[in-house]
Amino acid sequence: MSELNEVISEQLSVFIMGFALIIMVLAITLIVQGARIRKMRRKYEAMMTGNGVEDLESLLIDLRNQGDMLEETQREHKTMIEAAQVKLRGMKSKVAVKRYNAFGERGNDLSFSIAIIDDNRSGVVLTSLHNRENSYVYSKPLEGGESKYPLSPEEKEVIALASQQI
Repeated sequence: MSELNEVISEQLSVFIMGFALIIMVLAITLIVQGARIRKMRRKYEAMMTGNGVEDLESLLIDLRNQGDMLEETQREHKTMIEAAQVKLRGMKSKVAVKRYNAFGERGNDLSFSIAIIDDNRSGVVLTSLHNRENSYVYSKPLEGGESKYPLSPEEKEVIALASQQI
């Protein structure tokens, strides 16, 4: 037993030094972690003071819900805009007029052709032919810039003028 006591007393100083070193490392780690926690607490208190927020979790949930509602509204608006763009392409918004003297008689250019078309060159051409005794009005439907009825050179010209509009 005395031999055991002797071995322990010889190694005791090494054990004490080792434990002292471990305790010092743990104390330094504790001090560093305490400083980090104090710094984080100051930032948290600065964030939470003065804004009236009692529950950060409910605030974040409300913000998330508002974001979801905004995304939903944005999707609805995008759908509405796309539908409006499709509708606009089909609207007859290009109009051109050409006046001319259809019969070469004396007088003014009282005959005319009007083209009312959309982006696909579909629509209608209205033509009024005027002479001394009568005035005649014709309408010709258009699909892709062509009609199943023969088009006069003036009508073709007025379709081309309307097509050039932006």
